[in-house]
Amino acid sequence: MLTKLNLEKVLFLDIETVAQSPEFSQLAEDFKTHWERKANFIGKENETAEDVYGRAGIYAEFGKIVCISVGFIKMENGVKTLRLKSFYHDHEKVLLSDFFELLNSYYNYRDAQLCAHNGKEFDFPYIARRALVNGITIPEILDLAGKKPWEVNHLDTLQLWKFGDYKHYTSLSLLTTIFNIPTPKDDIDGSMVNDVYWKDKDLKRIAIYCEKDVIALTQLFLKFRNESLVELENIITL
Repeated sequence: MLTKLNLEKVLFLDIETVAQSPEFSQLAEDFKTHWERKANFIGKENETAEDVYGRAGIYAEFGKIVCISVGFIKMENGVKTLRLKSFYHDHEKVLLSDFFELLNSYYNYRDAQLCAHNGKEFDFPYIARRALVNGITIPEILDLAGKKPWEVNHLDTLQLWKFGDYKHYTSLSLLTTIFNIPTPKDDIDGSMVNDVYWKDKDLKRIAIYCEKDVIALTQLFLKFRNESLVELENIITL
């Protein structure tokens, strides 16, 4: 199945999200109430709503997207090249609108595919939910309303790795280790993104981190197809 896909029609992506406010104390009172209820479910014993607010970015109702990085493969004279592009902005509506322009212009056809790691549980629904919050029309490729399962053009490397099993979450990092995929050692990880955004105000640093995840995702997908990886010199940032 995977080997029959046209790689040049697959858009690989990853998103980075943060809490909507720097601190729990800065939330509007109604949002504080809702987060306190959420904290009762996700917090450990003796943890307060403020203690767990750093995790708010995981949830589309309490977080926002600050970066979407994408990658697409081009075959040039028999050589695979991976081209990367990032959409990042303090205003979520701006970056979503720019990203949707890409989807509507180049991935608005039946054979187009989106690919992410845990994308079906996280990236794809998160993007769609935040689009609605921002009053933006969801692109056809992300809009699942009324579609049959086989009409949904979403690939998920986590689901592909499960092979129908109901095993626990397997991280992208672990899979790149298993498949001996070289990945650059980074100065941040996902747990640090919220602080890098709100405390360091460094969106570019987040975008670089996000792009590295897209590289890892793409290389993993190639491994799933038993194909050679994209060479480092053939990875281009647009």
